[in-house]
Amino acid sequence: MAGKKEDKSTRRQARRRVLEKKTNEETKNAKSWAREWLDAILFAAIAALIIRALFLEAFRIPTPSMESTLLTGDFLLVSKLHYGARTPMTIGIPFTGVYMRGAQLPWFRIPGFMDVRRNDILVFNYPIDDDAVSQKTNYIKRAVGIAGDTLGIRDKVIYVNDEPEEIKNSYEQHYEVQVRERLRLSPSKVRNAGGEILQSSGDRYRINMTAEVAETMSDWPEVTGVRPMVLPESFNDYARQSFSFARGFTGNYHHMPDFVVPYEGQTVTLSDENWHLYEDVISRYERNSVTRGDDYFVINGDTTDVYTIQQDYYFLVGDSRDNSEDSRFWGFVPDDHIVGRAWIIYFSWDGERYMPRIRRLLNRIN
Repeated sequence: MAGKKEDKSTRRQARRRVLEKKTNEETKNAKSWAREWLDAILFAAIAALIIRALFLEAFRIPTPSMESTLLTGDFLLVSKLHYGARTPMTIGIPFTGVYMRGAQLPWFRIPGFMDVRRNDILVFNYPIDDDAVSQKTNYIKRAVGIAGDTLGIRDKVIYVNDEPEEIKNSYEQHYEVQVRERLRLSPSKVRNAGGEILQSSGDRYRINMTAEVAETMSDWPEVTGVRPMVLPESFNDYARQSFSFARGFTGNYHHMPDFVVPYEGQTVTLSDENWHLYEDVISRYERNSVTRGDDYFVINGDTTDVYTIQQDYYFLVGDSRDNSEDSRFWGFVPDDHIVGRAWIIYFSWDGERYMPRIRRLLNRIN
């Protein structure tokens, strides 16, 4: 009997050891599986951070200021390779927008394979925000003027170095459309043609559309005239603006006298008449201390009216010309605010129809 009891006890101990071994192996396998997943997630996060910082970053178009080149709901890949990526400028938590205020890192731009060209579409940090440069809101506009260009606007047309800018088929603006007496324009017909009625009064309509749509509409039997809407020079739209750049001009954004887009090494002589052009450049972007007297400037403690520009600047405008707050209002964009070049539409969502715009997928951006 004693032998049988010992055999049962031995078998129980053996089973217990087997169960313990199996449990230990399962625990070990579970830890190994969890570690593999953790390593994979960590690797993916690091890879995504490197790709986002140095190569490509995804952006979404939230407003219609670039229509009809880019539509609200377009999702873009922006290349940082073209102009060169910026090394980190602040200390923060990746992908969150949380950063240490006041902690600025020394940074530089990794060389790209091209410079910003006229008519490139750029993603940039909104310059007049008060955050650290890399933490400012991202905007997207077209570079109508690059460093050193002479720009002016005459009857709504932007002139670059005394030549009218290249007009793309995707540019939109407001047109005045007149119809025959006692006739009305059909909103659905206008919408199907690619236009948007903004206002109507009697036989006149204000419609936002491209030049191609305007040309098509001029052939409609009910239409007697189509012409771009141009504000008279006497209409002082800038007086209502809070931007110092715009307030320095007389009139409105359809008429602007010639000025030079600032460039690195340019020496400017400051005056009351041109201070609005350079105030943000000198004080905000190049971080100088400036005070003004009645007829003099004090820059970093020195009384002078001469200043040398420290970096290149750009003049950026939206393709929907009457529906964009851009450089015509708040001024130049510094080179250190450039994030990258808009490259490709990888997805597009039509928020009105609740469906993807299949034809826009993987379209190159021009």
